[in-house]
Amino acid sequence: MASQSPRRRQLLNEMGFTFSVQVKNTDETIPAHISAENAAAYLAEKKARAFEGELTENQVVITADTVVVCKGNILNKPTDEAEATTMLRMLSGQVHQVITGVSLMTPQQIITRSDVAKVHFRELTAEEIAHYIQHYRPFDKAGAYGIQEWIGMIGIYKIEGSFFTVMGLPTHLVYEMIHQLPA
Repeated sequence: MASQSPRRRQLLNEMGFTFSVQVKNTDETIPAHISAENAAAYLAEKKARAFEGELTENQVVITADTVVVCKGNILNKPTDEAEATTMLRMLSGQVHQVITGVSLMTPQQIITRSDVAKVHFRELTAEEIAHYIQHYRPFDKAGAYGIQEWIGMIGIYKIEGSFFTVMGLPTHLVYEMIHQLPA
């Protein structure tokens, strides 16, 4: 697993996989020609390709990236409280997409896919947004929120798609992709 995300590691572990974690710093700049819908898959594959030529015969590297898309804008990880506040205000009362891209790479091939979930947020008050940011510090989360945290419990009233896609790893997709690999 090539991810610093404790949530992704938790999910893979709960799926019963044995794995080690190795992360390479990868530039996560999205080129202008990449659409919002393809950004997560692009970044996941870019992270996987950082391991090209390094994998042994029985190794598989799994990478993932999640983007939040609201009103055509990609909301990445906020850098500070002000940016997190702006993102959560933008999401408040809106339906947005969470897209998680996943790449599996072996020495012989790379498979990249993505999954989309639509998330419906109720209108959030300024106090709720401030409380969440102060107590949960969502600076490591795309769109400035974690669905599994307080804001998801009180603010999200409907999801169309996989909860785990929103959490950062579409487990059903990972399972399917792993079973596509040659035995």
